[in-house]
Amino acid sequence: MDNGYAHHTEIQRRKFLEWVGLSGLAFALPVLSLEGCTTKPEAEQVAESPVFRNVFDLEAQSRKIMGNDAIEYLNGGADDLRTVKANAEGYRKFQIRERRLIDVTNISTRIELFGQTLASPIILSPVGFQKFFHPDGELATARAAASRKHQLVVSTVSNYPVGEIATAYGSNLWFQLYPTSDRKITKVLLEKAEQAGCTVCMLTVDTPVLGNRETSATTLLKLIEAGELKMGNLEGILPKGQSFTDMTMTWELIDWLHTNCKMKIVIKGIVTKEDAALAVKYGADGVVVSNHGGRQLESDRGTIECLTEVVDEIKGRIPVLIDGGVRRGTDVFKALAIGADAVCIGRPFCWGLGALGQPGVEMALDILDAELVRDMRLAGATSIDQINRDFVSAV
Repeated sequence: MDNGYAHHTEIQRRKFLEWVGLSGLAFALPVLSLEGCTTKPEAEQVAESPVFRNVFDLEAQSRKIMGNDAIEYLNGGADDLRTVKANAEGYRKFQIRERRLIDVTNISTRIELFGQTLASPIILSPVGFQKFFHPDGELATARAAASRKHQLVVSTVSNYPVGEIATAYGSNLWFQLYPTSDRKITKVLLEKAEQAGCTVCMLTVDTPVLGNRETSATTLLKLIEAGELKMGNLEGILPKGQSFTDMTMTWELIDWLHTNCKMKIVIKGIVTKEDAALAVKYGADGVVVSNHGGRQLESDRGTIECLTEVVDEIKGRIPVLIDGGVRRGTDVFKALAIGADAVCIGRPFCWGLGALGQPGVEMALDILDAELVRDMRLAGATSIDQINRDFVSAV
């Protein structure tokens, strides 16, 4: 990254944080700008700078920087992208019932999850091949997550190995697992994650095969085949031509994981009450309501529409997380109100990564955190544990 570019992005980040401190996050987000790395006078630079008021502005900038091939892969999904759209549009089916005359001077976004205290309920989902979006890939994301004190989940198919990412991030990293059909390979992946200090294993269960991703970028596939984009965790252990998916996976795998690793086991991809009940029965430590960002089955069902039945079935016995379609602080608020213990984001922080690298990921997290705090103030909830179903109604 150009030193001048990095300098200007750091200036803008500090300006944002100064505003947050002065305003107490009580008002609408400011217009965030990023000064370019030119020699033009400062006034001209600001006038021509991109404006970042929300994560959609970061998306627009990332398209300019990454190009259409990368953004189409990132934003793509199965079949006709109806489930991708359903994830985001599903939040409109719930309304917020705000309360009045409550002292909202002090707001806490802290949560307790899997024995950890997290500063925010917004978690960075596992996203693979992040070097396709920015040369620093997962290392930039890890540094950003650490600087903002957000929980990070590393993908099995990260370009950098989990050990390097852990060094950039710090302690209590989480690891997402594609188990493969060879349990020897799975065991090696678990050992790498534990050696890196990972405390949670997030088992993805919605990929017995890959979905029909017609918008997947051909450039990405060519880079992988040419060895220019390496899968850092699978290098040297996954035979050429072997998939990291597993059609043989059954519920017995949960027992196997508990026997073969010390991490907590969280099942990612639960969307029905029936499977929620089985997750509890087989000893899962938590679940993630997820449809892989709409990239697997074209179900036409957004994850927020699946959340109620999963939460009602689990009844607080284990934590419930959700991902898919979160773009605003109000989306986070609604998911928490329905009963999610935490909310995971993928595309929004990747838009920041593609647009600006580490500062962009930080900006995406700053924006969503600021929106959530502001929305909590407007709704009349001063802490996460106060957000319950009294705050929402279905349309």
